[in-house]
Amino acid sequence: MLQIKRLAQVAFTVGLALCFNSISLAEELDPKAISIKLPEQIKWVANPSGSESAVLVGDPSKPGLYVVLNKWNAHHNSRPHSHPNDRFITVISGTWWVGTGENYDPENLKPVPAGSFVTHYGNEVHYDGAKDGDVILQIVGIGPATSTPTVKK
Repeated sequence: MLQIKRLAQVAFTVGLALCFNSISLAEELDPKAISIKLPEQIKWVANPSGSESAVLVGDPSKPGLYVVLNKWNAHHNSRPHSHPNDRFITVISGTWWVGTGENYDPENLKPVPAGSFVTHYGNEVHYDGAKDGDVILQIVGIGPATSTPTVKK
């Protein structure tokens, strides 16, 4: 009985050592090979439009690839506008509401649920936002990512 108890203690100790060893290995990832940002490390910046954004890759204000997260706070929509380049959008959480055309009509926004993928084509007029709940989008595009408000003719 004493041998079985001792064997169990040794097995437990070895298992614990392996567990801690694998944890320390995970902490020693080569930063030249991989970069990880945990949610609390992502810096969100408030925008005048009632949204928040966090740049993950690149710089949307400059030429080149960018990836941003965009959070629309509930009860905020953009007005009709366009972007010079295509933008590729994945709805991460919540329901995003979208409309097209120069006539702003928030009553006819179409819902786009989490998990959906949307393409905003360059120079085409659209507007979007959140109704009753927040929504988080991932937007991928080629900069500069300017936004041109539409002036009704």
